[in-house]
This record gives sequence, structure tokens and C-alpha cells, in this order.
Amino acid sequence: MVSADQSTDGYAAVFFMDEGQVVRQMRASEFGAFLDGYVGLSDLAETDVKAVLVELDPELRVQALVFFRIWFDEEGRADANWNVPIEDLAKRGAKGPDLGGGAIRLVCRSQCPEPRLADELWDPDMTPGKNHFQALRKAVDGNSLKFRKIEPQRDEDIPVLSADSDAPEDDEDSGNSADRVRLAQVIREQRLRIKTLQSVHRDTMSDLQREHRLEQQALRGEFVELEQKYERQRLSNEQLKKRLSERNEQYLTMQEQIAAGGENKEREDANANAEMVLFREQLDRKQRELELRDDRIVALEQENHDLRNQEPVENSIMDHLKKQSVFLVAYQPGAGHITLKFEDINTYFANPVSYAAQRCGMNEPAYRDWLEHYEHPVCRHAAKDGSPCDEPVMRISQPGEFRPGVDDRCEQHKA
Repeated sequence: MVSADQSTDGYAAVFFMDEGQVVRQMRASEFGAFLDGYVGLSDLAETDVKAVLVELDPELRVQALVFFRIWFDEEGRADANWNVPIEDLAKRGAKGPDLGGGAIRLVCRSQCPEPRLADELWDPDMTPGKNHFQALRKAVDGNSLKFRKIEPQRDEDIPVLSADSDAPEDDEDSGNSADRVRLAQVIREQRLRIKTLQSVHRDTMSDLQREHRLEQQALRGEFVELEQKYERQRLSNEQLKKRLSERNEQYLTMQEQIAAGGENKEREDANANAEMVLFREQLDRKQRELELRDDRIVALEQENHDLRNQEPVENSIMDHLKKQSVFLVAYQPGAGHITLKFEDINTYFANPVSYAAQRCGMNEPAYRDWLEHYEHPVCRHAAKDGSPCDEPVMRISQPGEFRPGVDDRCEQHKA
């Protein structure tokens, strides 16, 4: 993955970055030992490290930078599955800022010659005060890795005679050329800064969307819990009402028995009166419990209504979405990019597949059938033993054009 420290073209090193500063430096051969798993770094256990491959010329001037990420496991060893060709990327990098030896070759997330590897890279910060390029240049000038600097051979100064009339014109051309070079360098740096800011914006939006999803999940969990409480209260009230009804029936039965009594009427009347007083006390107590439960049910229903209709927190992502100063855009296969209205956000996050199916004019089972074909375009014919054919077939990119049993079968198994 990385070659020796020095080649005919110069040197190679790997710097680890944190909070805009170089926190660790190692030669390329040392980094190769980490990749091979011979040694580990306990202080980097379970850490996603931002690193930079630095290629230098023999005069220790920066020639190329590759900003890449690498994960260290719980033992501080580099991820065994990490396989980013950083040296090849360094050779193919686009022009970057001038760090003392002319425009460097730069590879980062927003400027990657291999788009499939962009997620394995990161963008440098060019904000004044925590500029990664300045920190890298300072670390290179410090030369803590003790690279041997080869001073350039200087030719003897041999005076050359030239016509005095040509000197001013040559100086003017030279000045114009230098100005153009500086202007081109400034433009490149500004373009790079714009790309990195756009990348930071995308990351920020992704974090906000993730926080919003977590917030929505928490609110849905609270709502489900309230519904469950409400259902338990309802069942408890029904059981209580049933018991009271049974008590009333017993009371009526006893009254009938008392009315039909004969010889022991007075004694039975006394007992009945005592039981009636007892029942009335129990009835009053149960009635009070019912009133308390009814009040609790009303409070829960009001709380449920408030949760459903509460206004989003000011300056939150939901508040901006409602005011339409920020738009939430989702992507679903077949439906493409969808700009979600504020009223549709809960519906979408409750079931994104169902929402996409409606946008495509299909029912959810038909859309899921097409989506399975779209993500895995293979023959789904099942043999007698139940094993699928799995022969690759042509992917149908539009849900409305998909025909189950035809487009998901190979030529051999088409009906």
C-alpha cells in the first residue's frame, strides 16, 4: 500500500491530524508495518483517524498530499480490510495550493480521481487559524522524521550581455507572467476552498437529517407509550365497570330476596341495610376512582393531542422545514429525488417504501417486488428443491414497466 521512505523522486511520510494539528508523524515504511498488523497503537484504539500521505522531493518540498481515513480496532491495529491505493491516487491528484515547491498534486474527498473511493477520504480545512495546509507545511519544515535534505546544485553565475533596450520589456513580461501564475494559484485555492465548504455543508446536512430521524423515532416511541398507557387505562376501566355491574346485580338480587322474605324479614332487613351501606360506600369509592381515571384519560388524550400538534422548536430543523427556508429532499429508487412537504415528513419516515410506492402510482407490494428486482436483478425461479436460479437478468429501472414473472426470469425460465 505504501512504498519505501525514499525513492529516486524523494520521500514519503504519513501524518495523523487532529483538531487542525499534526499529532503524529511516521515514515511510509512504519505506516506499512501498521497496515501489516505487526504493531498497534493502543492510544488509537477504536478511533477513525484522519491521516495524510505526504510526498516530498529531495529538497523536502511538498509534491503531493492525499487526505485519507483509516480505522483502528480495539487493539489499536489498523483495519485489515482497509485497501485504499493512496500512492496511485497521489500520482493522479489534481492541482492544489503552492506549499513552497509549486502547485502540489492534491487528493481529498471533494477532489478525488476515483469517485468510488471518495467516502474513504476527507476534506482539509482552509479556515484561517486552523488551516491544515499550513499545519502540514510547518510539520514538513520541522523535519522531525530527519529526512536528508539534498541542496540543489547551483550553476556558476556567468554574466550575459544583452541589449539594454530589451531589458525593460523582458522585466515587464516576467512580471506579468508571475502575476498570472499567482492569480491562477489563488483561483485554484479558492475553488478548492469552495469544494471543501460544500463537502462540509453536505456532512452537516447529513448530521442534521440523522438527528431529525432520531428525534422522530424518540417522539414516535413516546407516542406509542402513551397509546399503550391509554389502552391499559381503558381496559382497567372496563373491568371496573364490569365488576360494578355485577355488584349492582347482586344488590338487586338481594333486594328481591329481602322483599320475598317471610319470618326473618326484620333480621334480613337489618342485614340488608348494613350490606347496602357497605355497598354504597364501595360504590362511592369506585365512583371516585372512575372519576380520577376519567380525568387521567382526558389528560392523556390532551397530551397525545399536544404531541401530535406541537409546534417545532424555534430555529430547529423542523422549524426551518415548516417555514420552507430549508427543504428536505429524500431519494427513493424509481421515484428519484422527492422534495418533502412539512405535512408529509411524518408519513414518509413512518414508511418510506409505501410513500415511494404512492409517488410511483403503485401499491406497496408491487413496488417492493420491483425494488427487490432492482436491487438484485437475478432470476427468481425456484427449483424443485427450493433453491433459486439466481441467473443475472436485465434490470428494469422503471417500476411501472416491471412485469413480475417475466422481467425477473431468465430466458430459460420465462413463462
